Amino acid sequence: MSQLVDSDDTTPLLGDDASSDDSQDEDYKSRWRSIRVMYFTMFLSSVGFTIVITSLWPYLQKIDDSANATFLGWVVASYSVGQMVASPLFGLWSNYRPRREPLVCSIFINVSANIYYAYAYLPQTNNKFHILMSRAFVGFGAALQACLSFIGERGVTVQIIDLQLNMYTAPAFLAAAFGIINILLVLLVLREHRVDDHGRHIRAINYTSEETEETIDQVAVLTSNALFFIVMFIFAVFETIATPLSMDMFAWTRKEAVLYNGIIICCIGFESILVFVVVKVASQRVGDRPVLLAGLAIIFCGFFILLPWGNHYPKIQWADLKNNSLVSQISKATIASNSSSEPTGCPYEQTWCQYTPAIHLAQYISADILIGVGYPACNVMSYTLYSKILGPKPQGVYMGWLTASGSGARTLGPVFVSQVYTILGPRWAFSLICGMVVGAIVLLSSLYHRLIAFSVRHGRAAE
Repeated sequence: MSQLVDSDDTTPLLGDDASSDDSQDEDYKSRWRSIRVMYFTMFLSSVGFTIVITSLWPYLQKIDDSANATFLGWVVASYSVGQMVASPLFGLWSNYRPRREPLVCSIFINVSANIYYAYAYLPQTNNKFHILMSRAFVGFGAALQACLSFIGERGVTVQIIDLQLNMYTAPAFLAAAFGIINILLVLLVLREHRVDDHGRHIRAINYTSEETEETIDQVAVLTSNALFFIVMFIFAVFETIATPLSMDMFAWTRKEAVLYNGIIICCIGFESILVFVVVKVASQRVGDRPVLLAGLAIIFCGFFILLPWGNHYPKIQWADLKNNSLVSQISKATIASNSSSEPTGCPYEQTWCQYTPAIHLAQYISADILIGVGYPACNVMSYTLYSKILGPKPQGVYMGWLTASGSGARTLGPVFVSQVYTILGPRWAFSLICGMVVGAIVLLSSLYHRLIAFSVRHGRAAE
């Protein structure tokens, strides 16, 4: 989406002349209200995604036992497929029409899709495909999951509307409620504003493209998209594999996985807030590119720590049954139907479980901490650099392509990790990710001199 308020490195976001008269003072206040609404919109979008993702794998297993880790990859990827298709279209829409139109439309689609997701248990067959479709629509259009896990798998049932409110469906309904609140704020509070180079309000907003004499560095644009693709690919791998990995390595039950991973993501969320504050100060002192480079190095360390080592191996599901002739005749389905006998550990179908050392909990938590530092730093610096590279031109379409590249990464990442992890195990999966991070570092270093602000490139400001 194009920027509602345009500024550069030397211009305050909101001008200092707001108190010159009543009209300007009201414009000043309105602009701040609009900015806060957009901050809140981004916050609700992130929360709505995160509170669902940690319970997605257990929910999928519960309503359709034919789903496996490979299909989970497709479900997570479907969100990004929808986002990848929609981003350029909505970006183009925002360049030529009031920004509230595509914003409200996308939020409404998101609300509807979350309700669809919550009711995916109702069909008698193919439930997993309904989850797949609902997540795609959520993509088209934080960590509260730990707080919702107390509801349990049974939860409560509202017969009149065929509603099962449990630890899996409650996050989707909560995300839908957030979306409704968001729509009301956008319609009632958000107002669009443009400011000139001195932070003064421009009353007329032109939704047609504005041409400037200077050209955008397309090499820098492509490089930024490639780096953003790698950053989002890496994080998509992390968020997809977190729940299955923890269930395999630490023999957690579905409820334990939802609770503990929810708590971990909550902590990472608070950590990210601190990172954003530090990144802002660091980027002002040393620049955006060094911070991006440091973020990639920290992500590399996070995934490198996850590489399995030692002589301790994960618990194998059904191993005790295979070695006991008296109970070997009992079907897995019969035992799985008993909630007190929920199988835990690494599925024996994943043959690597038998010869790959287990990942220790300390490794897992250390990696979470490092990735929780590196990812937000890379994410915010990618957006910041990209916006500066584009300069004063309307950024709706360009930002749409950046989001599309990120969505493409979040499409391929889950599919990649679900396939590699299921077949080859964490050693191969995380080694390949480390190789990708090294590739990103090399790319950034080789084109370091091209990733500069539009104003710097055209001699309007010092680097």
